[in-house]
Amino acid sequence: MIEFYKMLISICLLLAMNAHAESLEVLHWWTSVSERRAADILVERLSKESWEWKDAAVPGGSGLGAMKVLKSRVLSDKAPQAAQLIGPAIAEWGDLGLLLELDEVAKQGGWAKSIWPAPYASIRLRGHVIAAPLGIHRINTLFYNRKIFKQLGLAAPQSWPEFERAAEKIKRAGFIPLAQSSEPWQVATLFEALVLSEGGPAYYRDLFVRRRANAFFDPRLGRALERLRALRRYMPDPLTEKTWTQMAKMLAKDEAAMLIMGDWVKGELNASGLLTDEAFSCVPVPGTNEMHLYSIDTLVMFAGNYMKQAGQEKLAQLLLTPAVQANYNKIKGSVPVRRDANVRLMDSCARSSWQTFAKGSTVQAPSLTHRMASDEALKDAIVAQVHRFFSDSQMPVSEAQRRMAGIVRALGAEEKEP
Repeated sequence: MIEFYKMLISICLLLAMNAHAESLEVLHWWTSVSERRAADILVERLSKESWEWKDAAVPGGSGLGAMKVLKSRVLSDKAPQAAQLIGPAIAEWGDLGLLLELDEVAKQGGWAKSIWPAPYASIRLRGHVIAAPLGIHRINTLFYNRKIFKQLGLAAPQSWPEFERAAEKIKRAGFIPLAQSSEPWQVATLFEALVLSEGGPAYYRDLFVRRRANAFFDPRLGRALERLRALRRYMPDPLTEKTWTQMAKMLAKDEAAMLIMGDWVKGELNASGLLTDEAFSCVPVPGTNEMHLYSIDTLVMFAGNYMKQAGQEKLAQLLLTPAVQANYNKIKGSVPVRRDANVRLMDSCARSSWQTFAKGSTVQAPSLTHRMASDEALKDAIVAQVHRFFSDSQMPVSEAQRRMAGIVRALGAEEKEP
């Protein structure tokens, strides 16, 4: 009987320990259906290690709200244990001494060899690893509704003349050729894909990474701005601010035939039950075949008082495991950051993205709009200027170019390639 009671006490203690598992608060902006499901992969995997994911999600497709909340919380000495950060912002926070160094986790996981160079470079600061990358999104993606295209006898456009011919036929048939929101970050997402189409990765980097003011007067930027304005005739009328998920629904409901957006759209369409290469397919934006405009999902760990360092390191370690990489990115719409990802498990969109990114820096361009190319100040200023140009049909292209060059000059000297 005594042994029985000892065993009962042990079971109760074990249950009590599990009931009070330590938690890690994670601040992010994954709030759509597919993003939430992808995050749940991380939640479930972390729970198996006896750590609870305490969600601190902040709505907003571009992360603007999340960044404001994060800054406010850090200033109030209430930083979360982990947070979604992207691109140069990682180093900026690292320079403040706020981020936990993950060198030992990276060493044990062989990150230097298993992660592609661009994602690996984005998480390092002065020789230390300060973040964990999750997945790579391709921004220069054109989604098209297979039902509408089949009904009208159209093929996926490979060039801008093909796009325009298809768009005219789609418009005559009573469909919206190109789903688009007037929300500033969505307009800027389309714009940067057009810049890549006109100038290629090297010129794109001259503008937004190297910050060469004179490059903004180049005819290639002028053509991108002209195309941005010209595409309005294929967009919804009136054009209003709608979320990117609403844009995806226009494609899903056979209201719109095409959408240019990052491949998180694929994750959302899949989550609604629409399968890739059945209900919809994707191709690179015309003029960007074999180019990859990218953004990388990344989590950082805030150092704080180091009381939860064990859990933070465990979360970082889990994020780079092959199983988590495969499962998370399949739902999110992105592709793994690992070199050894199984291409056979990817759909056509993911396979194209991963294989193109694998070709290296000469085909890669870091997204300005999605925080990979520059700091917040330049990003916000360029996005605002592009939106102003897009909204004002009277502004000359040359004036928009002059204003963007002025922004670059006002915000500082040219920067070296990171």
